[in-house]
Amino acid sequence: MKIVVLDGYTLNPGDLSWGEIKALGELTVYNRTTPEQTIERAANAEIVYTNKVILNREIINQLPQLKFIGVLATGFNVVDATAAREAGITVCNIPAYSTQSVAQLVFAHILHFTNNVGLHANSVSNGEWATSKDFAYWLSPQTELAGKTMGIIGFGQIGQAVARIALAFGMKVIFNNRSKKTTSLDARQVELDTLLKTSDFISINCPLTSENQGFINKTAIGRMKPTAFLINTGRGPLINEQDLADALNSHQIAGAGLDVLSAEPALPDNPLPRAKNCNITPHIAWATLEARRRLMKIAADNLKAFIDGSPINVVGTW
Repeated sequence: MKIVVLDGYTLNPGDLSWGEIKALGELTVYNRTTPEQTIERAANAEIVYTNKVILNREIINQLPQLKFIGVLATGFNVVDATAAREAGITVCNIPAYSTQSVAQLVFAHILHFTNNVGLHANSVSNGEWATSKDFAYWLSPQTELAGKTMGIIGFGQIGQAVARIALAFGMKVIFNNRSKKTTSLDARQVELDTLLKTSDFISINCPLTSENQGFINKTAIGRMKPTAFLINTGRGPLINEQDLADALNSHQIAGAGLDVLSAEPALPDNPLPRAKNCNITPHIAWATLEARRRLMKIAADNLKAFIDGSPINVVGTW
């Protein structure tokens, strides 16, 4: 059985093993694959893994040997699942592998805004403390999280993990979810308008749908406190990026911490990397070693289950 990984580098730049998948067939791993290389590299393969390489209807129809597509991520929009189903191809993704890692990065961004450790550490390294007239100084406002309100948009597994951390910091937690959500956590479900108006920090953790694309726009941002911070580790297109950049540059809100953008890698004309008090990380919330180990294990388990005739984590359609 021929197995091809089209873009394995992001998942495994060399610190993991492909061993469990390799044990299931003849494995070829490509670090990266361009659109022009996809058909040639996947030709004659029964199993193809992809992270961000697109497998659309045109490509799928030119791969007659293909039986299984493993998406090395949770989101499976890179695969035309309808075309795959029509061709008798099983498509599986990797659910719920990075929940704790994503929640952790939410607070890495929040703590940057509240304490700015890097700024002060660099100041000390540059000798400024040694020459200071005072035993302590701060170069940015130092803010305590206890008592602040955390608003969470999307209260699935990641949203609830964010809530647990917020509660541990002594924060008040409110959340908005597209359906009624019962929870044992000390968190209150509210309308989006209430969340926007009352939150000191807003964490976006909802999935992207056709209905909510760009819902964080000029109107929504206009409802936020001028002292509020927006954190997005969900999907870039949830935010109207020009509206957010305009709001940051005009000090309409205090800041934004983003791990995702509408196009990745960032396009040169994206206004957010140059916006005031906007900190952007290159889509790393999922990328802890521990989360990637889980991803690799689930990817292998998906293939084993498919071979055994009882596939798991099978996705729906576009």
